[in-house]
Amino acid sequence: MADILSSPDVVLLHKLSHYDGNWSILPALPRCMLVFCLQPCLAVLSNIFVDYVLARRDYRELAQPSAGAEQIQPRKGVNQQTKSETRAHLLDHLIKLTLFDPYTLRSFDFVILEWFLGRSLHDDEPTIIHHYAFSEDPYSFAYPDFMAGWAISCPLAKRTAERVNYEPPKSDFTIDLQHEIALYIWEEGRGPTLTAVNEFCSELHGSSSAKCCATAVNTYLSACGKPVLKEDVFVAVKTCQRFHRDRVPIVKQTWEKDAASLEYYSDVTDSIIPTVHLGVPNTERGHCEKTFAILRRFASGAVTQAPWLLIVDDDTLISLPRLRRLLSCYDPTEAVSVGERYAYGLSRDGYSYITGGGGMVFSRVAVQNILAGGCSCRSSDAPDDMVLGMCLTTLGLPVTHSPLFHQARPDDYVKELLARQSPISFHKHWNIKPVAVYQRWLSEPDQRPQSHTDTREEL
Repeated sequence: MADILSSPDVVLLHKLSHYDGNWSILPALPRCMLVFCLQPCLAVLSNIFVDYVLARRDYRELAQPSAGAEQIQPRKGVNQQTKSETRAHLLDHLIKLTLFDPYTLRSFDFVILEWFLGRSLHDDEPTIIHHYAFSEDPYSFAYPDFMAGWAISCPLAKRTAERVNYEPPKSDFTIDLQHEIALYIWEEGRGPTLTAVNEFCSELHGSSSAKCCATAVNTYLSACGKPVLKEDVFVAVKTCQRFHRDRVPIVKQTWEKDAASLEYYSDVTDSIIPTVHLGVPNTERGHCEKTFAILRRFASGAVTQAPWLLIVDDDTLISLPRLRRLLSCYDPTEAVSVGERYAYGLSRDGYSYITGGGGMVFSRVAVQNILAGGCSCRSSDAPDDMVLGMCLTTLGLPVTHSPLFHQARPDDYVKELLARQSPISFHKHWNIKPVAVYQRWLSEPDQRPQSHTDTREEL
């Protein structure tokens, strides 16, 4: 029988093996079960595995300081910039999780129960990032808020790990992991649904609302010092003649003013905008050749010596001041690639990539490595972000995720998740008023019109 006061096992998935796809959890689950699921009970809290007690006890006996009561600090090093890591009070978790004992004594026989626990999120409307799942009633499906932490009992973890070996997720793409994990566990109704547990929280640590929480959040902001200088970020905007009169004016009206050095890359030269024609014909999708031409122009040093390159679409809305604060957490002398991380084929040795619509950020060193590594486009309209992801994986260079970048519109995300962020970017003008979206979600307070009322919770 496990001892509630014993030190729990803490597993950092990036150290479990050399496979970069461990962050998506399912590829790492079989190995984790072999190593850490030898005891009859186990919980998974985001990237944390914790043994917890089988027996039902008086909780007051357990509320004593012990080795299990230590707080987990955000991981240093590669992900130091993401200080919005969950702060887990492990003893509190151990106590709360005894309520969900996966082995219940009935007639002197142990009956195995499968528990899937966490703080519930729900979609108010069908969304593209969830492939429009449950389109008739999207609110009916609950999925866990990963920032608050989540847990599964050992019986469910074991069965899921076995299933991964012969039945990978139906979609090759990893887009919103917390929703996709819940779908995989639910198994079209054959598996358990998420059980809401109020002690999983995403409130700020130390706030009055977090007093009864087993988890809390250190900070919603990502800044590690003074923002990088305006001149240190070169901005490349991909456009084409078709969008010179509708999308480009939106960029100029909203965020262009915050760029010290910016160029528009098009399929024609327009002296009014102005645009730069790279000698690459426009394609309806992918834009791989255009992106690699941008990388070569940046690396040449002829246009800028800036240590950072930002590549965006002409329908990307972005806050450059917030980006510069985020970049203070990174060393530009290292090969850094930052943005919203998606993935393809992780169940079969696939790769992660920075999705292009939300903005792709590269250090000069990363760009030099990409070009020196012999990476290229298989066709001019190959998806540039995925080709770069394959290249970075082949070269052994990290792809770093920030939840502040967004590939879709604000309407495609749960509002309570956005309310606790200072978002850096959104993508697409479809069915929205892009200037109003920029002013509400991305502009600095002193830039907002006096008549505008921001309904977000200011954190």
